[in-house]
Amino acid sequence: MNIKLIIGVVVIAIFVVWGATAFVETTLQYVSMEEAIRSKRTVQVMGKIDFDQVSYSEDGSRMEFAVYDVEAVDTVNAERMMVHYYGIVPGNFDQATSIVLKGKYTDEEAFVAETMLVKCPSKYQGEGGEYQDDAKHDEAVENI
Repeated sequence: MNIKLIIGVVVIAIFVVWGATAFVETTLQYVSMEEAIRSKRTVQVMGKIDFDQVSYSEDGSRMEFAVYDVEAVDTVNAERMMVHYYGIVPGNFDQATSIVLKGKYTDEEAFVAETMLVKCPSKYQGEGGEYQDDAKHDEAVENI
C-alpha cells in the first residue's frame, strides 16, 4: 500500500475524532437538579424560583436564591438547590414562572449560574390579564 495514503487516512481519522470530541464537549444538555449536583461539567437546569429564599450580597455583586423542580407536585416540600448568580438580574425576575440556568455545581454546595433565562407568561397575556382564548380570537378575526 502507498505510505502517503496511509498517512492521509490517519490524519483524517485524527481530525474526525478531534472534531467529534470538541462537538460533544460544547453541547449543553438539560439535566435534573440531582444530575446537576453530581456533574462536573457545565449544564442547563430548569426550575422554579423559591422567592422566599432570594437574597443579594451586601455589595450587590451576587444574588442567591433557591430553585426546585418545575414538575414538583408538592412545592412546599420539594427539594431545593441553592444558586449563586453573578451578573445583571433580568427585569422580569420577580414575575418568573420558571427559569433556565446555565452553569455548574461547585464545592460551595451551590449551583453557580453563568447565564439566567427567565420564563415569564406576562407577554402572552391579554390586556385584562387573561390568556389568549382561541374561540375569542376566531370570533374577533371573523368580525374584521
